[in-house]
Amino acid sequence: MAEHTPTIYEWAGGAPAFERLTEEFYRRVRQDELLAPMFRRMSAEHPKDVAVMLGEVFGGPTDYTDEHGGFKRLLSKHRHRDIQPEQRERWVQLILQAADAVGLPSDREFRSAFLAYIEWGSRGAMANSKHDAKPAERESLKIWGWGEASPGGA
Repeated sequence: MAEHTPTIYEWAGGAPAFERLTEEFYRRVRQDELLAPMFRRMSAEHPKDVAVMLGEVFGGPTDYTDEHGGFKRLLSKHRHRDIQPEQRERWVQLILQAADAVGLPSDREFRSAFLAYIEWGSRGAMANSKHDAKPAERESLKIWGWGEASPGGA
């Protein structure tokens, strides 16, 4: 019998874990002097939407693509926001603090994969936020595994 390697989504605890993460994260964002202004018009559903997106990225259900507009919607949320390096760095800092606060797995393998995506994704969001950005023309989110993104963004 072949051994099943859990996805990062499964290892983290599935949808409930990502919902706890994003609720805690955006609670921190709302209180942060550097990030709060960027999110002042954030909808009440935004944390849940981000949880669904992260779930898909980490190997969970494809609900973000199927029900929320997928990669094109994700791009549209960052276009022309002109995210600055210090804002990106604070975003990373707060989501890592939120991961600790809600008890996401702390083993090195999980944290390495999680941080790798957070760094990669936040750098992409910052690049795509510039007024002259030429975003990728792919249709789907990158699915993140234990060490690398899947080929072709499947």
